[in-house]
Amino acid sequence: MKKRHIQKLIVLGIGLWMLFNVPFILLCNSADAFFGIPFFYIYLFSIWILAVLISFLIIHKYNE
Repeated sequence: MKKRHIQKLIVLGIGLWMLFNVPFILLCNSADAFFGIPFFYIYLFSIWILAVLISFLIIHKYNE
């Protein structure tokens, strides 16, 4: 894997660290729900799924 692809994964990790940090978590920590699912869980799992998909695309597309 080339250095620029590793850099993309590092940037993804830093972005995830920022999104899973306390200020962003507290923004979604409310009693409201969407189809019976709290927004907190929707936020956590949607960010997690997006992170998995983006990292898969980076690794799968650029694995040499």
